[in-house]
Amino acid sequence: MSIRLTGESAMTAFAAACAPVLKQGGLVFLEGTLGAGKTTFSRGLIQALGHQGAVKSPTYTLVEDYPLDGCHVCHFDLYRLGDPEELEFMGIRDYLDQNALCLIEWADKGHGILPAADLVLSIDDLGDSRELHWQSATALGQQWCEQLDQISKSFEEVA
Repeated sequence: MSIRLTGESAMTAFAAACAPVLKQGGLVFLEGTLGAGKTTFSRGLIQALGHQGAVKSPTYTLVEDYPLDGCHVCHFDLYRLGDPEELEFMGIRDYLDQNALCLIEWADKGHGILPAADLVLSIDDLGDSRELHWQSATALGQQWCEQLDQISKSFEEVA
């Protein structure tokens, strides 16, 4: 399924609508070109889950940790990762084993170390808008996809 969104506010609003579904924890890969909206989606989701401050791209830190009331979010940006083995040194398995929602931008840089994502969210930059596509690789991801399909239908009706 997919949804077309125009403007940053539409992206953050859709991410916020997805928050109740994703808050239980799991692994989400965010795919798209530079500037497609991966961090914008993450910001909308993390703020909807209760984070009050800024949500910055973890491009240089690789991970930003958000222990929130009722859930825990780890936001990764692997764009600058030199070798997938670096994930082992930073303790990636500890992050993945804590029942957190792990949002991973540029997950392809962690190939061979990262497990399969529950959900892959691809964002296509269409210039004046973005098209989001989602697919599952696990049973949890399939449940999420079904719920996101419903959210996207109701979201399009309101938008």
